[in-house]
Amino acid sequence: MANLEIPPHLAKARDERAGLEHILSDPNAYARTDYRETAQRFARVQDLIRIGEDWEKTSSSIAEMEELRSSEPEMREELTQAIEADRARLDEIAGQFRRLLAPPDPNDEKNAIIEIRAGTGGEESNLFAADLFRMYTRFAEKLRWKTLLLDSHPTALGGFKQLTFSVEGKGTYGAFRFESGVHRVQRVPETEAQGRIHTSTASVVVLPEAEDVEIEIDPNDLKIETFRSQGPGGQSVNTTDSAVRITHIPSGIVASCQDEKSQMKNRAQAMRVLRARLNDLHEQEKQASLKATRRTAIGTAERSEKIRTYNFPQNRITDHRIGLTLYDLTSVLEGSMEALIEALQTHEADAALEGKNAAATAL
Repeated sequence: MANLEIPPHLAKARDERAGLEHILSDPNAYARTDYRETAQRFARVQDLIRIGEDWEKTSSSIAEMEELRSSEPEMREELTQAIEADRARLDEIAGQFRRLLAPPDPNDEKNAIIEIRAGTGGEESNLFAADLFRMYTRFAEKLRWKTLLLDSHPTALGGFKQLTFSVEGKGTYGAFRFESGVHRVQRVPETEAQGRIHTSTASVVVLPEAEDVEIEIDPNDLKIETFRSQGPGGQSVNTTDSAVRITHIPSGIVASCQDEKSQMKNRAQAMRVLRARLNDLHEQEKQASLKATRRTAIGTAERSEKIRTYNFPQNRITDHRIGLTLYDLTSVLEGSMEALIEALQTHEADAALEGKNAAATAL
């Protein structure tokens, strides 16, 4: 955890807010080319100040109770418990402050497109892919984010060979982007007669949804095919060719959608996925030369990297990138992912702040 003196940063945030307020109060502010970025920065600074002021109030409360505890022996036990609770709250607030202070990913506020593919482990990996999908949708429901299944290949036992879905809402990509990688599950399958623990995997890719203006796609570069939707076991679930497969010929990237009954809707959803994948490809190419500098303490974000283990016999979930272990697997699978996500965000923020401080010291 990075050492951070909050008061100086809070003072700087207040000064910055005053400057941003002056810019945004100009009647012609909407005409500025950087208006959107300025407004977003103002909102982030506002959050920073709100959390910083919460830190100030909690710190003041602790100081008052400590003074009272020394003069009121009969209240010592009660005050000690209150002080411990406030100190825990202070650590939580400091983590929120650090996460906001670190430079944000420019895609954090975008919608997310998530792909899950079953890996090793046969049908058990298909069922695990379904478990991950349920975990993510439950988490999204808690935050009132909208999820939409774009493409899926279900199996007869209720699993998925692969599936693609979108999550729409403010900050969805920022919350889900740490999920990219290989997820491993250790449990006794229902079909295992001798009670042996099996290990299976599923891979997850999280992409920020690209806006139309970000990616220009030449219609002549697209090969569009239609086919009948398929369900478990290969049975036809649609009597018309409503499913759509789009191939971007120059890159070879393919996107398909079969979960809508309308061919037009399937085509639109497939284009959303294709645009996100092309945007991701462009980003990878653009950042290839900077790859070494982009590595952080939470891992390289390589999609082949094992990032997390879900151990059912011990009710344990371990994120290998930051060495975090929680013995609350059941709750996490029901969508209570907050502790995991906040820990990853805080760890990344600490690494970014430490790198920033090291660069400043070198200068």
